[in-house]
Formats: sequence, structure tokens, C-alpha cells
Amino acid sequence: MVANFLAGGAAVNALSRVADVELEVVNAGIATPLPHTDGLIDIPIAAGTRNFAHEPAMTRDQALAAMHAGAARVRHHAALGSNVIGFGEMGIANTSAAACLMSRLCGVPIDECVGRGTGLDDAGLAKKRNVLAAALAHHGASHDPHDRHNRHNPLDVLATFGGFEIAMMAGAYLAAAQARMTILVDGFIASSALLVANAIAPNVREYCVFAHASNEAGHRRMLDHFGATPLLALDMRLGEGTGAALAVPLLRAACAFINEMASFESAGVANRDA
Repeated sequence: MVANFLAGGAAVNALSRVADVELEVVNAGIATPLPHTDGLIDIPIAAGTRNFAHEPAMTRDQALAAMHAGAARVRHHAALGSNVIGFGEMGIANTSAAACLMSRLCGVPIDECVGRGTGLDDAGLAKKRNVLAAALAHHGASHDPHDRHNRHNPLDVLATFGGFEIAMMAGAYLAAAQARMTILVDGFIASSALLVANAIAPNVREYCVFAHASNEAGHRRMLDHFGATPLLALDMRLGEGTGAALAVPLLRAACAFINEMASFESAGVANRDA
């Protein structure tokens, strides 16, 4: 898939070309080493995360390193003059990570967070729910705010259940809000990274435009948590930032209305209430 992104053959490549937006591909920590490839931002934290059914997916230091790396990419683009940015991902089993983040940070039962991902059948979905419920129980939950390992602390939750791509997006959201950029939020997994960022700095959400409502179970509940109305509802669950790319023309159209549309007065049109 990384090679496909770089070759321009993925769904997000096609949609980015239509929307006339720059696409950047970042290796946050693929398990298999990648050969040097032109166009790839190769900043892996490690060769994959660990199995959170048994141990935290990453250390706190790794989570922070990933967040700082994501923030650095945003600052790079902000320095070049970008004022709108969106984030997508491609990962294996990262709907599971997103569901656990949602359950822990939103206080929602895991059954309401878990979906079919890339297409599980009913038996696979039931197994996924059971595995994730067991993982949440395994890591427990301290409610002591002074406990360094408080499992409701967003950084600890991220380190326990997240992926490096989710951690990089969380840091990227924080940096984008700090730079006062407009942030296009993609689907379920990208929104789970926003949960982390917004738990750390609750004003991040104010810079966000929610691109679409994913078909993945739990995403609409997550949107409700943010008090968000998405621009699109196309039953997509592709990831990659495809929803964010589709929303770009709508954002441009809204800007055109504000900047170019004449008022009744300037156009010499009688107000119907006059």
C-alpha cells in the first residue's frame, strides 16, 4: 500500500488530484523495513507496535516521540504558508485501536465502539468485541488523577492502545490548532486521534471541520461526543484521508461564498422584507 500511495494509485491519490491538494506519505512505524523511496517521509518510531492484548502498545516516550514527529510535519507546512490541513492513515487493525481509545476516553461500552473494519463477518465481529473487551479489562482503569499511570490520562491511553500513526496524528492536530490552521478531520481512526489531542487541549476541536460520517460503527457516536455535524455522509470506511480530500471542494465553495458573493445591497437587489 505504501508503494501504491507513492506511485499515485490509491484512492486518496485520485481524490487529492481531483481536489488539487498536496499529498504527503509518512512512515510512522511500519513493521517491515522499507527501502529508501523518493517522496516518502520516513520517520518510523519503531518497527510496529506491541500487542496491547498483553502489554501497552508503546512506551510513553514512544508516544511522545510520535506526537512530536507529527507536530513537526505540520509546522513544516505551516511555515510554507499552508492554512488548511487534513490527516489520514493506513494501518492494520487500527479500527481496534481506535475503538479502545474511544471506549476509554469517551466512557462508552466497547460493544458500541467496535465495527467490522475492513469487512468482518458476524463471527469475526463477535470475536473482535471479546478480544478488545478483554484488553480493556487487562489494562484496568485507575481513577486517581495523581496516579502517573492513570489509564484515563490521554497520553497513557494513547500509549496503551494507540498506533504510531494515531499518535502522530494526535500531535499533528495539536500543532495545527496552535498554528490556527483549519483542520479537516477524516473518519473513525483520524477522529480517535482527535479524541486524544482534544483531551490534552480541549480547544483543538474549535479548529476542526468534520469531513464525513464513516460507515464504521462508533463514528457517529464519536461525532456526537464532539458536537459535530459532518459535511458528508457517504457510508465510506476507506480511511487514507479520503473523506478529508472529498471535503476540500466544499470548503473552497464556502470560502467563495464569503469572499465573492454579492450582498443584496451591493448587487442592487431589493430585500423581500423591505
